[in-house]
Amino acid sequence: QVQLVESGGGLVQTGESLRLSCAASGTIRAINTMAWYRQAPGRQRELVATITSGGRTVYVDSVKGRFTISRDNAKNTVYLQMNSLKPEDTAVYYCNAVIASTLRPGLSWANYWGQGTQVTVSS
Repeated sequence: QVQLVESGGGLVQTGESLRLSCAASGTIRAINTMAWYRQAPGRQRELVATITSGGRTVYVDSVKGRFTISRDNAKNTVYLQMNSLKPEDTAVYYCNAVIASTLRPGLSWANYWGQGTQVTVSS
């Protein structure tokens, strides 16, 4: 089985920073794209940032210049550095990864999600 475990959420004030981490573990053959999503109360889950295995990144416009996604392939871990946080960044943040498990033949990619971590930004 594959697991994604997130950490680093919390309560901060406007303008402060947080760093989220997400470690993948288990029966991993390879990891392709990793990403962070978020879901605020009453809203749909939205993509925040993605990073390919080669390090190419994409961000939603609302976080460009404030958030940085990175990954450590040796540790199967993806990070989200969030600076200059705003109240509108308040949400549950979810880690996502496209992973090929050793339980399946070859490179059979599947989508995996973490359990989510709460980020609350007070004004």
